[in-house]
Amino acid sequence: MADGTNGMIGEDNAPAINAMVQYTKDFSFENPNAPKSLGPQQKQPNISIQVNVNAKQLAETDFEVNILLEGSAGEGGDLLFKFELDYAGIFRLQNIQPNDMHPIVMIECPRLLFPFARQIIAESVRSGGFPPLYIDPIDFAALYRRRLAEMSTAQTTTPA
Repeated sequence: MADGTNGMIGEDNAPAINAMVQYTKDFSFENPNAPKSLGPQQKQPNISIQVNVNAKQLAETDFEVNILLEGSAGEGGDLLFKFELDYAGIFRLQNIQPNDMHPIVMIECPRLLFPFARQIIAESVRSGGFPPLYIDPIDFAALYRRRLAEMSTAQTTTPA
């Protein structure tokens, strides 16, 4: 039976995550040794990537979620390129249980942002003169569990 709102009865109580907007907060790409770095290389460069997720509550149901991706190829004088991307989105969470809110904000929201951030990095590396760098998918659930474990360890080792 329809309730007159183009949906089924009770649909308005269904949990929902809505991406309101996505945007680049900050981005940097450096190719410090060009044009030397664009020539043939003697060996495969060491590629290093770091990921961090942060969130800030903006309103009762709205959260800004940031993925900070930092990476480089090569080291020292053989540095080919490095980048730093702070990619964010505003998410509206509705009908989510309070105990589920934090994991959803820190796992599901970054999971929704990641493909867009990945594409920005791939295109920037390609525009810098290198083959595109497609970052492997990130397990944000494992990242979240690791962060919780680190916070738990820090709390138990900190003197009262």
